Amino acid sequence: MRTAYSVETVRAAERELMARLPEGALMQRAAAGLAAACADVLGRVYGSRVVLLVGSGDNGGDALYAGARLARRGAGVRAVLLAPGRAHAGGLAALRRAGGSVVSDAGGAVELVEQADLVVDGIVGIGGKGGLRENAVPLAEAARRGRGVVVAVDLPSGVDADTGEVRGAAVRADVTVTFGAYKPGLLIDPAREYAGVVRFVGIGLETVGVRAPEVEALQHADVARLLPVPGAESDKYRRGVVGVAAGSARYPGAAVLAVGGALRGGAGAVRYVGPAGGAVLARYPETLVSERGPARAGRVQAWVVGPGAGDDAATVGEVLAADVPVLIDADGLRLAEVGAVRARGLRGVPTLMTPHAGEAAALLGVEREEVESGRLAAVRELAARYEAAVLLKGSTTVVAEAGGGGAVRVNPTGTPWLATAGSGDVLSGLGGSLLAAGLSAVDAGSVAAYLHGLAGRFAAEGAPVAAEDVAGRIAEAWRSVVGARG
Repeated sequence: MRTAYSVETVRAAERELMARLPEGALMQRAAAGLAAACADVLGRVYGSRVVLLVGSGDNGGDALYAGARLARRGAGVRAVLLAPGRAHAGGLAALRRAGGSVVSDAGGAVELVEQADLVVDGIVGIGGKGGLRENAVPLAEAARRGRGVVVAVDLPSGVDADTGEVRGAAVRADVTVTFGAYKPGLLIDPAREYAGVVRFVGIGLETVGVRAPEVEALQHADVARLLPVPGAESDKYRRGVVGVAAGSARYPGAAVLAVGGALRGGAGAVRYVGPAGGAVLARYPETLVSERGPARAGRVQAWVVGPGAGDDAATVGEVLAADVPVLIDADGLRLAEVGAVRARGLRGVPTLMTPHAGEAAALLGVEREEVESGRLAAVRELAARYEAAVLLKGSTTVVAEAGGGGAVRVNPTGTPWLATAGSGDVLSGLGGSLLAAGLSAVDAGSVAAYLHGLAGRFAAEGAPVAAEDVAGRIAEAWRSVVGARG
């Protein structure tokens, strides 16, 4: 499990460690890791041109000490001081002793940045709020259009470490070297996009792990432990039966795709209820089709409701009245009454909602842009309002537990090619099947997103992909995860 911690938590762990170390030792550890990462990026350090963008905080000190190490190895290192009177004195002295120099001409600094082989962003630390200050913007723009690799110290300057929000101009890094603990902004868009490749450097913050993380991301081994595995005495009913109430005369394909995802999700059988039974049976003859409505369809361990449902509020209400886990997607999100969903949560019946940003915005009564720029806040607010687990789909898919507390799960898999019609229907069927197999709402949503993302990668391979292609590669994604366990 990859875990990310709030700025407050990281700062507290740093204070505890610094109290046990000689003065300046922690910064030296960070600088050594940063310099090693920069050397790896450069390949050949001797003769390379390195520009440090140095602010007034500890990130600037890290950059200066790392620059001194590179200068001792023969790099030509120039430091641009954005707050000359407040630059880290020890780091500045070390750089000068190593043969580095300071640039005072702002206009010349922009040209140096454009021509550098490596630009080190040490402008703002993890405590920064809002976008870059005005004097830093030209340098960030020069770094973006320049020829060199941009390496951010701990976090790209201008992004919010705790939320992943970007409220103004920010540095776009090719590599971010983060120290001691991951920060939420490194894992969540839009900030994640600014971070590039994240390289972790341990500096001894062991105490950070005893605190609760803000964000966590499953890895292969975590998913493998959660996947349902049938035993010797399992039959299709013991493995779980998932009901799918989806589709309409206008959108029969949504039902087919949701059933396709459900059949590949680990449950023993899939019951389908709705007007698209013919289309479902034509594609998946193993499906148990009923025309009697959800309440009379037969035993299920979980329901999926909403994909392609149109305006069928009665079916949505009937499913929500069931005392089994329910996944609500697409039209079902619009048709589900807040009170009915909350009542399920208050009596302990799991519900998983799976909106995309537009649907989440409509449920919250805000603009879509507000959800996309503040994913953590949006998913927590929805989970609290509905007393349901929420999987917010998007460039970063995030999953919050009912009530909005605890760590938010961030999905590390996927590809932009998954932004295609019907892909979400496959995900909802997959998630519902995992619910029926016995996973909790948060685990079902997290594992479904992980497998769906892997299947999307396998299906796309750099080219456009259809939703049915994604469904067809779920088994391959499953095998890849289980192989990592064995």
